[in-house]
Amino acid sequence: MRLGHFCVGALSSFIAFGDVVNAIKLTTHGRRHPTSSDGVVLGRRGNVSPLTNKGDVSYYTNITLGGAEFTVLIDTGSTDLWVAGKVPESQDTGKASGVTYAIGEVKGPIKKAHLDFAGHSVLNQAYLEITPGDEPAGTGLIGLGPNSGSNIFRTLNSSDGHAVLDRIFLQNTSTPNFMTVLLGRSEDPVDTFPGDLTIGEILPGFENITSQPKLPVTDVPIWEVGDQHFQVLLDADGIIGPTGQPVKVKTAVDETKNKKQVTAIVDTGFSLSQVPRAVADAFYGDIPGAQFANVSGIGRTWIVPCTEEVNITFKFAGQSYRIHPLDAALEPSLIGIDSIRNAQGQDCCIGTFQPILFNLGKSPNFDMILGMSFLRNAYTLIDFGDFLAESKGKGDPYIQFLSTTGLQDGHSEFVRVRLGGNDTTSDRTLASSHNNNTAPSGSKKTLYYILAGVLIGLAFLIVAGVLIFNKVRQARNRKTAYHSLGDQTNAPTNAAGMQQYYNPNTQYDPYQQNQFRTPNPQYNQPPQYSQGPPNQYSNPWDHRY
Repeated sequence: MRLGHFCVGALSSFIAFGDVVNAIKLTTHGRRHPTSSDGVVLGRRGNVSPLTNKGDVSYYTNITLGGAEFTVLIDTGSTDLWVAGKVPESQDTGKASGVTYAIGEVKGPIKKAHLDFAGHSVLNQAYLEITPGDEPAGTGLIGLGPNSGSNIFRTLNSSDGHAVLDRIFLQNTSTPNFMTVLLGRSEDPVDTFPGDLTIGEILPGFENITSQPKLPVTDVPIWEVGDQHFQVLLDADGIIGPTGQPVKVKTAVDETKNKKQVTAIVDTGFSLSQVPRAVADAFYGDIPGAQFANVSGIGRTWIVPCTEEVNITFKFAGQSYRIHPLDAALEPSLIGIDSIRNAQGQDCCIGTFQPILFNLGKSPNFDMILGMSFLRNAYTLIDFGDFLAESKGKGDPYIQFLSTTGLQDGHSEFVRVRLGGNDTTSDRTLASSHNNNTAPSGSKKTLYYILAGVLIGLAFLIVAGVLIFNKVRQARNRKTAYHSLGDQTNAPTNAAGMQQYYNPNTQYDPYQQNQFRTPNPQYNQPPQYSQGPPNQYSNPWDHRY
């Protein structure tokens, strides 16, 4: 198995133009990617670290560049536009740039051409023209992130290099400076991979998003402005696991005042969200049959029986955003894997909140990346504010979320899809595990204290009795027996026996008993990832496939 090539013929995507010129709705379509068996990691630009996010659902749309049509991946986590293949009507700038990945890179000349995207026309849009090869002709990627992350802009060092959305907003001053994204899911009982991206327009039926809390986009330090992304703070104790209790986690971002608030990047380009290991453990570690495994093409992550419902909630500004159980664990067949089984032989799904297993560095700018597994549960509005190039007093950028997953709907759809309509979830209880992050309730604590007091009292009485008994026996022994200092009659005869309980040369591995075992070796490969510069993260798109 491998990550499949872009296949334009297999993708049906089209542009639905709105009635109003300055408010555009763009329909997108998701598509499955088969995975690669080599577990190779992926990278974004040359100044970012690789991750093990690979082969899931990506969302594409069509653009026209220089009169030629290209099918491009939409990605809020990057900024530049590149296409593979010749653009008929283009002009060369005489400069080149590229996007470097953990393995190889895409690079080419920076050219300009007339761009038609989402009903907007942009003259002389700068882009990278890539020679087709590993990147099939007619494909590409359109970055929708902050302009400060653009390699093209840094290379040209002029307004000619501004990113696509910046060009659209600057030339259409009546267009509100925001975009919205709505993503569907593969196992939805009604719709398969629906998606909409809008520029300056709210989707009908979702108007309430404008009344949701405005989450300020946090700024990275000025000397790291090239690593600026759309990132926001979660509430303190704002990550709720399947137990219904907050997951205890502290931020690694130095600039965050409240260390209980973690910073999350919002990125449409990530299939599997990336979270701290402790968070992933809290989500999946207590699920019966769950195991931490090496999954081919994915890397190290949790697997859980597909029949187990996993309930996760994130909180922003006091609002709860539930994760649909179908999004919390991914059916392997959707990414080209026939089956995954745990040690008990149960068919398992892949935990979609994958632990970050690479080094974030001493002073990272973020704690987690909320990708598709989160975004399929929240209609998302991103206001560019003063992130816009040449911005003058447009206000601070912010993000708004509107929850699209209800508790009862998520449960009933999980029962329908994964359990065949037979609700057996009430018969299941969480098993104890090494990763129980919840604290006992007040009544339980009181009971524990009482029991502890009784046990301590009993222990005191036993110790006192033993001391008295030994005192009496020693007094008697002094009258009847004598042992010289050289008499070793009562000494242990085998010192090696002491090491069966403790070996100072053996490293403790809390996950040693939870290794993934399967007769099929392709799901038990060691993870393959490399470490790059800190404060950066990768794009799930791998240019080789």
